[in-house]
Amino acid sequence: MTPFGERVRALRDAKGVTLKQMATDLHISSAYLSALEHGKRGQPSPQLVRQICAYFGIIWDEAEELERLASLSHPRVTVDTAGLSPKATEFANRLAERIHDLNDTTIDGLLAILEATPCSPAAVARRNRAARRR
Repeated sequence: MTPFGERVRALRDAKGVTLKQMATDLHISSAYLSALEHGKRGQPSPQLVRQICAYFGIIWDEAEELERLASLSHPRVTVDTAGLSPKATEFANRLAERIHDLNDTTIDGLLAILEATPCSPAAVARRNRAARRR
């Protein structure tokens, strides 16, 4: 399950809505919604994320958080290390190789390190461009 799928399921459960009913209300198939929740489909479109926010009456910070989770929920990630250092390429490959062996505690630790690491101005600009395209 992806972070986005986990959050959507929690929202559905809190509202007492079945997957089938939500899919019907959003005019999408229940198979597609199930696949999104379980990480068997790519990222949802920005339009669908907005529809889901409206469906649950989510606004402002909570809506931004759902959009952020959607952007972090692609189940098949590709990392382009062209132009980066050999160590960066090694890190990306070793992470891909070992990700299935990492427990939640280790993953939480790695995420904490990434969150604490300052981003370069170029990285911030790349993120902003990507966000505008969505």
